[in-house]
Amino acid sequence: GAMMDNRFATALVIACVLSLISTIYMAASIGTDFWYEYHTLSPAENVSEAGRSIWEEFFSKEADEKTYTDALFRCNGTVGLWRRCITVPKNSHWYSPPENDMTTNCISFSLSDQFMEKYIEPGNHNSGTDLNRTYLWRLQFLLPFVSIGLMCFGALIGLCACACRSLYPAIATGVLHFLAGLCTLGLVGCYVAGIELLHKKLPLPDDVRGEFGWSFCLACVSAPLQFMAAALFIWAARTNRKEFTLLKAYRVA
Repeated sequence: GAMMDNRFATALVIACVLSLISTIYMAASIGTDFWYEYHTLSPAENVSEAGRSIWEEFFSKEADEKTYTDALFRCNGTVGLWRRCITVPKNSHWYSPPENDMTTNCISFSLSDQFMEKYIEPGNHNSGTDLNRTYLWRLQFLLPFVSIGLMCFGALIGLCACACRSLYPAIATGVLHFLAGLCTLGLVGCYVAGIELLHKKLPLPDDVRGEFGWSFCLACVSAPLQFMAAALFIWAARTNRKEFTLLKAYRVA
């Protein structure tokens, strides 16, 4: 029996570690602004009046999707789930800044921004609602919280399981981690689809390169970790139950 117990204990410990790492990765990816990055290949010669008006509009409360996306293209923007950032010259004299004297300024998406409808032509509210993009955006905002919530709930159940010295709840923990993994996969899928659809509407200028950033990668890594943890929790609980039944049968015999 001792040999067996060690195997389950090991599986459960590994599952808990994977669960913890994936929770940290998820939290980090939600909290950081590098889901998507734009790299402007042309030098910062857009420090003209035009550049200035782009920045001022980017930070205004009225900035619509087209306005802020154009600014992201032009000013090495990065986008998170919660904030959008651009890199602008630090000094207040807009003429001839030294190249290296740049600072990154961010503005948060408000809750109403997160749930606001997206238009078929970004920035033009007469063009009708783009349902796909509207719902993709809402999902990418909600899913990470559902995912973290499921894992935390799973962790609570796991703690109770330890307290009761029972492995049955480990199955529930496993199932919750599996659902969390599905939510994380959904989040990644929604984000990619949303970006693709946006770039169809607002194509990248020739001198701008876009790529998924490391915050996005953390979410991508988090999903398989959640599935692995789920598999280990469920395996440990099921195999242990079998062993237990065999032992009982053997004792009765």
